[in-house]
Amino acid sequence: MDLLLTHGYFLHEDAKELQIMKPYPPLGILYLTSHLRSRGFDVEVFDTTFSSRQELFNLLHGSPPSILGVYANLMTRPKVVEILRVAKQAGWKTVVGGPEPAAYLTEYLAAGADVVVVGEGEITLEELLPALRTGNTSDLEAVKGIAFRGGSGEVHRTPPRPQMPDLDAQPWPAREAIGIEQYVDTWRKHHGMGSVSLITARGCPYDCRWCSHAVYGKTHRRRKPALVADELESILRRYEPDMIWIADDVFTIHPGWLSQYAAELERRGLRIPFECITRADRLNSRIADTLAQLGCLRVWIGSESGSQRVLDAMERGVTVEEVQTAVDLCKARGIETGMFLMWGYEGEQLEDIEATVEHVKRSNPDVFLTTVAYPIKGTPYFEQVAERVMSANGWADGSDRDFRIRGRHSRRFYQCADQLLRSEVELMRAMKREGGSSEGILVAELRQRIAQARAGLQLAFSEAEA
Repeated sequence: MDLLLTHGYFLHEDAKELQIMKPYPPLGILYLTSHLRSRGFDVEVFDTTFSSRQELFNLLHGSPPSILGVYANLMTRPKVVEILRVAKQAGWKTVVGGPEPAAYLTEYLAAGADVVVVGEGEITLEELLPALRTGNTSDLEAVKGIAFRGGSGEVHRTPPRPQMPDLDAQPWPAREAIGIEQYVDTWRKHHGMGSVSLITARGCPYDCRWCSHAVYGKTHRRRKPALVADELESILRRYEPDMIWIADDVFTIHPGWLSQYAAELERRGLRIPFECITRADRLNSRIADTLAQLGCLRVWIGSESGSQRVLDAMERGVTVEEVQTAVDLCKARGIETGMFLMWGYEGEQLEDIEATVEHVKRSNPDVFLTTVAYPIKGTPYFEQVAERVMSANGWADGSDRDFRIRGRHSRRFYQCADQLLRSEVELMRAMKREGGSSEGILVAELRQRIAQARAGLQLAFSEAEA
């Protein structure tokens, strides 16, 4: 075996994920696998999703040492660090890549990685595997897009690798390397619909200050519609899912491509419910019609805030009105809407919280998810607040999600904001069901919750992270 690929997501070790139960396979690793296999490398995958750390560690200790490649993101850092440590103890050479390691080259190298891959990994690994076998530093220096330690311990970073220009030349992800059926069955058991993921493009060209572009840069490279349709047709035939998750950053970015894709599916008689993510400014009547034609079940929109002032500070490039219009367009065509919201971006105040509450009530998406902004290293947002960033954990024990920003509102403040938002939306929906009646036990309870949330907000307003 030339390479064993794995990741640090263990479903059964995450209480929150066990409640959600919507796992998807690691497409990035599966793309690496198919590319390297097509170049003649012997590559295997240990999919950790339904497995355990001990099973992986047993494999590392019980197999002849080779090269281990680990995908890392900010959610899985502590587990990835442990995997690297165990692999080194068992005699493996180690490579780490993904969206996080580029921001923490020194830390990952110190944690046990022999090499950090920066950016897309397919061509880099193709060149890196033979170089690692020789053990010569000069061979590593010839590989673009990596970092490693020299003989005296200094960190070497080679020139960046250009993005692959032609995604159509890449083989499909090697789904056969893992048990996709277990993912489909898990979805079907918990949600009544089995789901499989695919991507039609790589990258996002937009400038949101809190978003990382560590792997794909600010690019948008898209596959030909007919070739995406080929992959979809193969997925439907082999795995028989009930729905599809299109995991692009912005699925509706190109109206012309979307129309061609819809025509291609119609020509083949393919239609299956799917979910996707978009931006409000990339959704109009024509695009909404096309999504409905394709059978879109749900569109997720990054709203983030109902305050235009906050959106402008984020450099989102959208307006509150565009988000509301996008939701309306989808609703009118029977497409469900999901909304992502973010509390706590730099400068957010009480009036911005209230604006977000009114925005969600006006939009009334089918579902909305909230988070509190956290600065990811390597982003403009992180640079803006870097002098005030505090971490409650050591680097190897936490992630950028654990960062706290000195002087920002307290966590209690954002808990109250969440309670206010959810109670206000629930009250609005209850009153609509009751024809506008302000009577009833539920309405009274919700009004009490709203009053408590507003009082809590006011009380917590003066509290700040120490």
